[in-house]
Amino acid sequence: MFLRAHKQGLFLATAGFLTIFGLACSDSPTSPGGGVRGPVLSDSSKHYTYRVVEEFPHDAAAFTQGLVIDSGTLFEGTGLNGSSSLRRVDLATGAVEQQIDIASQYFGEGIAVYNDRIVQLTFVSNKGFIYDKTTFESRGEFSYPTQGWGLTHDGARFIMSDGSANLYFLDSESLQRTGEVAVHDDTGPVTRLNELEFIEGFVFANIWFTDLIAVINPETGEVSAYIDLTGLAGSIDQGQGNVLNGIAFDADQNRLYVTGKRWPKLFEIELIPDGQPAPVALQRD
Repeated sequence: MFLRAHKQGLFLATAGFLTIFGLACSDSPTSPGGGVRGPVLSDSSKHYTYRVVEEFPHDAAAFTQGLVIDSGTLFEGTGLNGSSSLRRVDLATGAVEQQIDIASQYFGEGIAVYNDRIVQLTFVSNKGFIYDKTTFESRGEFSYPTQGWGLTHDGARFIMSDGSANLYFLDSESLQRTGEVAVHDDTGPVTRLNELEFIEGFVFANIWFTDLIAVINPETGEVSAYIDLTGLAGSIDQGQGNVLNGIAFDADQNRLYVTGKRWPKLFEIELIPDGQPAPVALQRD
């Protein structure tokens, strides 16, 4: 059953099991730590862990819902009624350089950049906002029939999640739905798809209330691999919904960044093939 509890609340589900799939290989430079810099994955492993390359300050009050790097600039969308915003953030210092707050009746969610616009979803209001990328001035609004969770753009269309096992495709100009795909692994639907990032042909998706990122083929919906970020939070308090959420890829530098809701740090990570596709326990509806 699709989980409809508030995204700050506790989640109740039955235990499940994930089996890891393969992903087509691509050449990539390796770091001194032996891992692959950025998200380019090898076909020799279907399960990935990580190594922290560098840590950066992050606003510990930011309930991160969307994260994206565009031409070297970090943008962040935050949530919670009365605290939702769109921000331009200095990656090195974590300082908020520009911010626009959303009216308190809206709970901000995922963001995506397309050309000169930034698009931001809201949780249960069935409404999204469009901004000028430079000035943050309003460029309009749009509606959708589901909840809004994650958002990304693949160069041709927006891709949206709503907490279910579906990804929805939206026209780049009208933002109207043009299609959808059901996400699955060999045990069935993969639900609670949250923050999204399109990386080298695949959608990387946080799975809410887990330390997993699913790597999804957007054409078939198949989960091609899982990335396990267990332990990344360290001593960070993950109570009250302060979970892993936020994936940003700097395509120019081939660097992958992740953070979480109210985390005081943002991490650059490299992906390390596990070697054996060990099963990963996951709470599941």
